[in-house]
Amino acid sequence: MTNEKLIYLDHAATTPLREEALTAMMPFFSDVFGNPNSPYAFAQEARNAVDEAREKIAAVLGSRTREVVFTSGGTESDNSAIKGVASALRPSGKHVITSAIEHHAVIHSCEELVEAGYEVTYLPVGSNGVVDPAAVEAAIREDTILVSVMYANNEIGTVQDIAEIARRTHRKAEAMGRNIVVHTDAVQAAGWLTLDVNELGVDMMSLSAHKFHGPKGVGVLYVRRGTPFNPLIVGGGQERQRRSGTENVPGIVGAAVALELAEQERDETYTSVLPLREMLIEGTLERIPGARLNGDRTRRLPNNVNFSFDGVEGEAVLLGLDFAGICASTQSACSSASIEPSHVLVALGLDADLAVGSLRLTLGRDNTEAEVRETLDVLPGVISRLREMPTMASSS
Repeated sequence: MTNEKLIYLDHAATTPLREEALTAMMPFFSDVFGNPNSPYAFAQEARNAVDEAREKIAAVLGSRTREVVFTSGGTESDNSAIKGVASALRPSGKHVITSAIEHHAVIHSCEELVEAGYEVTYLPVGSNGVVDPAAVEAAIREDTILVSVMYANNEIGTVQDIAEIARRTHRKAEAMGRNIVVHTDAVQAAGWLTLDVNELGVDMMSLSAHKFHGPKGVGVLYVRRGTPFNPLIVGGGQERQRRSGTENVPGIVGAAVALELAEQERDETYTSVLPLREMLIEGTLERIPGARLNGDRTRRLPNNVNFSFDGVEGEAVLLGLDFAGICASTQSACSSASIEPSHVLVALGLDADLAVGSLRLTLGRDNTEAEVRETLDVLPGVISRLREMPTMASSS
């Protein structure tokens, strides 16, 4: 399958690297290859590039440059935030609050905390996939040290009111005379929603470059000044003792360029992609009987649609679409090898059959109306053929 024929509708899994980012990265693979932590002038060219990248990212976040920590990706950023705060604040409490629909990087980190003697409250969501900020506030206890709620869900695209969650958490923490850290996984939000940490009121935020047309293998963890934090990775003391290891200079440079451009183009991209999302939703619900849209109808990312279909399995739908040159997914790309029902869809109240049989279509800045129309022409036929197959009917 050549790229000319490909319809790529899996931007929540990864995005193509922007040409501008690649161009900026290239010198640091070969010509400017020095270790940014070495003292001589040649190596300081790499150090300057890292510093400039940090300034660009801080400008997008509305943060201080010293509050930007470079990591290997969103998963490491989430792990570092959850475990780093839990370790630092263990003497004052061992209770963490999160939601039932978090990315596995958060869920599994919390599971490890439980094994280490912490308590975790997993807040339920409504059938629309939205966390109630009042429920977050009500769950806060005398020993609560951390609240982690994702900004935008990676499977169903629902957007949470992080600013209100942070406001309620900090207000209650202040009344109790406690320090409760607010973290948000904003991996899917970059390029679509504001990342201003002061507007959102968060203490920590996770990002991953390859979700906003940057390179794979590099992420960002924002850590507000004064936030209690013990590093997950130790060794050489890089990133101001918060993440040891020689910096991925090309990746960091590319991430900064990609995020800067994503922010500059955010409003325009949002406006151009939203009608395509609506086209996908309306066309699918009209043409396919028994189709169900998962997540809130409007309070979702402008590029995300997630459907469940009666009587079919999600993996079979993907194969049918792939045969037609359309790339999609059933749930998080990190869980694509799993045959377990999506924990996100189960949290919405779907039964196991529907939760296994989901389809996620996520648009990008380069998708066109013609591609959406072709997808809407192909998808009903795929579903119809699968429903007619005896093996599918008997397994549903």
